[in-house]
Amino acid sequence: MNYLSIDEAILSALKEDVTNEDITTTSVIDENSKSIVDLFAKEDGIIAGLQVFERVFTLLGDVEVKFYKKDGDKVESKTLIATIEGNTRNILIGERTALNFLQRMSGIATITRKFVDKLQGTEAKLLDTRKTTPNMRVFEKYSVRVGGGHNHRFNLSDGILLKDNHISAAGGVKNAVKAAREAASFVRKIEVEVENLQMLEEALEAKADIIMLDNMDLETMKKAVTMVNGRALTEASGNVNLDTVASIAATGVDYISTGYITHSAKILDLSMKNLRNI
Repeated sequence: MNYLSIDEAILSALKEDVTNEDITTTSVIDENSKSIVDLFAKEDGIIAGLQVFERVFTLLGDVEVKFYKKDGDKVESKTLIATIEGNTRNILIGERTALNFLQRMSGIATITRKFVDKLQGTEAKLLDTRKTTPNMRVFEKYSVRVGGGHNHRFNLSDGILLKDNHISAAGGVKNAVKAAREAASFVRKIEVEVENLQMLEEALEAKADIIMLDNMDLETMKKAVTMVNGRALTEASGNVNLDTVASIAATGVDYISTGYITHSAKILDLSMKNLRNI
């Protein structure tokens, strides 16, 4: 992960938590105090965001982090993940911000891994969406990859995806694809969202590169994959959860996208405890 791309977000989070000073810490802790504290898991899951966790303390200064796990590792409750050693004030000032990033990222990696495990034995790949926390996208999409998923577009500049409102505004699937094809560079792929088999046929006739099958039931999705017959990549979207994802993959789609893994992920419970002076 590129430090230059995350420092601004980390510094913003630190400023949110410390307007001027941490009045509790500066009141009771000597500025030259040194301590060591443990980072451990309080529940089972997948760790993601250790570099971000460490970067919080690097930016604050005079704190070293020693890791016993790496991103992507499974951890169980009470697993020791790292020790943090250095200036006590900076450890305490950075504690909540560092944990907020790590817990959020690890929660996303954990739920992503659960989805990916459901796809074992199929050819389908799990994709994320742009349904991310504002200003947290770089962290959340990285966490999806750590969990074994794949990234869809990072933002609106990454690729052409003609959704229902684009299609309505353009006057139909064919018009939308034609306009996109004429405006975009030849290296750009064009994805079209379709809601029924008639729209699918229009997308195929327009030679869309990727077709998103939106909120289709399983039988319709199977028919759609048969109709496509390799002429475009297929992506299933809508009503994707841990109970349905395997059945969706069995229809033969190439990709399955879900916003759940970012917008509804529960944080992984982690804690910094056992601080002792050195």
